Amino acid sequence: MRVGRGLGLATLLLVGASGAALAQGSIPDGDWRTIDRDAAATRFSPLDEINKSNVAQLRETWSYPFRAFNTAVPLVVDGTMYFPAGNRVVALDADTGQEKWVHTIPSAGEQPRNASTRGVGYWAGDGSTPARILVMAGSTMLALDAATGQPAAGFGENGMIDVGVSYGGAVTIAGDVAVIGAATLENPIGVPGNPRGFDVRTGRKLWEFQTVPQAGEPFNETWGNGWKGRSGTNMWAFSAPVDLERGTVILPISSPAPNYWGGERPGTNLFGNSLVAVDFRTGEYKWHFQTVHHDIWDIDMPSAGPLIEVNGEPAIAHVGKSSLFYVLDRETGEPLLPVEERPVPAGDVPGEYYHPTQPIPVKTPPLSRVSMTYDDIVDAEDTTPEHAAACRAMWDKAGGYLNFGIFTPFFFKQAGAPPRSTIQLPGGTGGVNWGGAAADPRTGTVFVNAQDTSLVGWVERKETDESYSFDANDTDQPYDRASVDGKGPFFSFSAPISGQYDENGRAQGPQAPCYKPPWGELVAVDANSGAIKWSVPLGVIDELPEGKRLVGNSGSAGPTATAGGLVFVGATNDRRFRAFDADTGQQLWEAQLRANANANPMSYRGKSGKQYVAINAGGTIVSYSLSE
Repeated sequence: MRVGRGLGLATLLLVGASGAALAQGSIPDGDWRTIDRDAAATRFSPLDEINKSNVAQLRETWSYPFRAFNTAVPLVVDGTMYFPAGNRVVALDADTGQEKWVHTIPSAGEQPRNASTRGVGYWAGDGSTPARILVMAGSTMLALDAATGQPAAGFGENGMIDVGVSYGGAVTIAGDVAVIGAATLENPIGVPGNPRGFDVRTGRKLWEFQTVPQAGEPFNETWGNGWKGRSGTNMWAFSAPVDLERGTVILPISSPAPNYWGGERPGTNLFGNSLVAVDFRTGEYKWHFQTVHHDIWDIDMPSAGPLIEVNGEPAIAHVGKSSLFYVLDRETGEPLLPVEERPVPAGDVPGEYYHPTQPIPVKTPPLSRVSMTYDDIVDAEDTTPEHAAACRAMWDKAGGYLNFGIFTPFFFKQAGAPPRSTIQLPGGTGGVNWGGAAADPRTGTVFVNAQDTSLVGWVERKETDESYSFDANDTDQPYDRASVDGKGPFFSFSAPISGQYDENGRAQGPQAPCYKPPWGELVAVDANSGAIKWSVPLGVIDELPEGKRLVGNSGSAGPTATAGGLVFVGATNDRRFRAFDADTGQQLWEAQLRANANANPMSYRGKSGKQYVAINAGGTIVSYSLSE
């Protein structure tokens, strides 16, 4: 095992939640009604026809290519599958893959409208209003009749409303409220990244939650003077878990912009990098928990996590790009497993604010690599002699890299001076990205795809006037990230397996990380105790020599668990779909795919009564069932 190395801030427009809507908390066991199956976002199917004893007999039953690459998770309700496909929303017979209806989204003049690439939302309706499919298309929310695919009567104009800002996630249905985030740009100044709620029947806006508190609002002081006109700090995550019993939706709010310099926003920057619980009817604040104070690493909040019971207490289990595993009381936001504010290193970028501590879980170690020294570089036995030599040459050329464990800052490069380059771990797409966690609510076991990623670079002065001072009406910033060639993005600490580069320094052939594998693992955590139950390498690199290929592979998607004692996962960049024993981590089944399945799997029962497991692989829905 390698795991663990080294307040009223809303616009309050009231709406009641009907008893019919609250009943959505209990759904038929064969349905998959949200992109995480249920309102609690457990991504757990109670079906057990497919189980440990027979999963090896899974075979492809049907496939549906939909001519639009995305990472959407389809929904299934009473034997009908729904998903977005470019400028269309499609409904299929979930037993056969045959089309039931297709809705083409009307263009906005000459500008086409494409559906969210992440998924759709489903509202079960009530006695007077039929069930609806809701989907985002840029800044337009559409509501369709689930039975016919026609625009939903009474919703906005011809079944469409303009929500004001683009959002690329799935619509979260909370009672009778459609909750969405905001895909605002990561510029410091611009459109707020505020989540909002809308009436599912009419499309009327009900509330908007202010992610950057304004003057006179609680927590405004956590920004210094950097709150004015602030963009970023958004909910770009694709859904939010809903506690129907308590009337709460838990919003994952991402980091402030810009990502790597925050000198103009001194303080902890609430509600950046926070889980925020609000009343889903009104948007009224209930509690928050901040996972990163004053983010200068781009440690976004790509998902919130499943709602489960932990030692008899209502909880949410959260793990994100930092790979730190938190278990919080979902009534109060207080940790149920201990969290300590621990000192972290400070950097030296002029004018930057460095928060002296960060919240670190005590019981569960980081699920991905968070530190590195020279001794951690791969050697020939790990991969290939050429790869190992290229990695050591990269380290030596840089004069080494700075890393003091998690939350190591990027340091300042003086003009004309050689850089001191940080290696950030996890970096880039982080440890656990938007795929997030699945959980078995019966046991409190949480499953994640945890990858090892890195960023290498420093911060330097931008080409701006030396007399620069931050102005809330100015989108410039004095410092930004840089790497080997000066201005430009950070790069990852990886090298070609062949060790070969062309005359322009471009890698020849596939690359692999320069730290020892595994580079990606499927991990099971007991949320009751915080203990790691098991972890296994997830994914292969086929270009490595035989016997060295099972090193883990990268991917942002996550797993799905079932009552059959199985964990299904695609995610890896090796065109495989796998099933593991939920108790031990042993791989029990594997299927070769036509393309990478960078999407979360799902399981459902068709009208036939048969259980299926399905996944979106590069723009094709592939459904599997037990061979006859």
